[in-house]
Amino acid sequence: MTQALLALALGTLFAVGTFLVLRRDVVRVVWGVAIVGQGANVYLVTMGGFEGAAPVSGGTTDPLVQALVLTAIVIGFGTTALALVLTYRVHEENGTIDLEELGGTGE
Repeated sequence: MTQALLALALGTLFAVGTFLVLRRDVVRVVWGVAIVGQGANVYLVTMGGFEGAAPVSGGTTDPLVQALVLTAIVIGFGTTALALVLTYRVHEENGTIDLEELGGTGE
């Protein structure tokens, strides 16, 4: 039951992230990339072993995977914050964050 629930959660994270990446709004694209990154982190944790118990109490959860995912979460937070700040600057300069208006055809 736990594996089916985790598979459903992973599928939902990747589906929502992909949906947001395909939007025209830059902020939604940034959030979509962040959600896909979190889905990858959840996937790594589940593949590292999930016994349901804390490693201190004798479980076999791999601490290396948890350390790598924790590092990935911090880096992902930093890159998401940077992308949102850059999006804000694009809006200040151009007055829009619509990808089709920003990528004009030069006309």
